[in-house]
Amino acid sequence: MNDDEARTPGISRKTLLRAALVVPAAPLLLGAVPARASTPSGQPVQVTPESCDDDELTPPQMEGPYFKPGSPLRTAMVDGAGTRLTLTGYVVGLACQPIAGALLDFWQADNAGGYDNVGSRFRGHQFTDAAGRFTLSTIVPGLYPGRTRHIHVKVQAPGRPVLTTQLYFPNEPRNSTDSLFDPALLMNVQQVGSTRQATFDFVLNVPGTPPSPSPTATPSPSPTPPGGGGTWQPYQPYAVGAQVTHAGPAYACQIAHTSLPGWEPPNTPALWRRL
Repeated sequence: MNDDEARTPGISRKTLLRAALVVPAAPLLLGAVPARASTPSGQPVQVTPESCDDDELTPPQMEGPYFKPGSPLRTAMVDGAGTRLTLTGYVVGLACQPIAGALLDFWQADNAGGYDNVGSRFRGHQFTDAAGRFTLSTIVPGLYPGRTRHIHVKVQAPGRPVLTTQLYFPNEPRNSTDSLFDPALLMNVQQVGSTRQATFDFVLNVPGTPPSPSPTATPSPSPTPPGGGGTWQPYQPYAVGAQVTHAGPAYACQIAHTSLPGWEPPNTPALWRRL
């Protein structure tokens, strides 16, 4: 699928059995929930990708000028006035297998279209649970010149490259004039009372075995303690060629980045090459 083709939000008709891996989502914070499709066992499921192959990979987008490392670990970043938004979804691989312990780092504008570049308002990171699920409580971001409404996110499966992208809202007038807008990155958004409920699933380039309808849950991995007994540290900018140690071995940086907890060299071979 090229970047100009839309992926229709909704339950996959071809892979509904595969969706049986999903346990019931945590209750949404506000309002009633519209009717959803069900797995063969009758359990409600979230929106799932039409398929999980390399044609359905979540496309990357530019980071933009407002990324700031060191966001707090949290699932709620309602840091000001605005229409409440709850975003839920899954991080899955090419075989639709859920990815536990995947990192998601979100940042966005406030209701007035401004970014907090000093503190951590409307910034936060979290990890998917054993079913590959995440939940974010925030507000609908405001508009600023040149852009439509959007939410920034970095997503990384353990030991895999970082995907940087943006999520968009349907039926926004500025979608047609924003040069970065990609319909493949549209969230499925519904109005529920005075709030909005959105879903989006990230499909990462991670090979795996398709899950059975009733998989055994595995605990989310815990990030390695900062430093790990070496010179590597989180929240540090690393240039290509920089060398660090971590738990003994030495590593060389292969891609310039700002480190985050969970991105230790042994976990991120795309970023660090062992010497």
